[in-house]
Amino acid sequence: MSDKGHSVKVNLLGKEHQFACPQGQEQALLAAAENLNANVERMRSRSAIRNDDKALLLAALTLSHELLEAKAQLHQQSVQQHALCNKLEAALQQED
Repeated sequence: MSDKGHSVKVNLLGKEHQFACPQGQEQALLAAAENLNANVERMRSRSAIRNDDKALLLAALTLSHELLEAKAQLHQQSVQQHALCNKLEAALQQED
């Protein structure tokens, strides 16, 4: 093993898998696996999908969509904050 990381075992869809993981990120990897498992179970409960691969793909697509939406919202908030900072800076310069 290198100093950069080590292997961590996670359970996905009832099967154990081993992944390389940077030191200190073990809990994040385990939480991500738990989140993925929960999303797969949600997909199964909402649809007739029973195939592990299809349920996993649907969960991955849903998570990818949520990530893209969150990034778009973050970008929009950043644009709004930048605009507000510019307004504040202009107002402060007018007072001088």
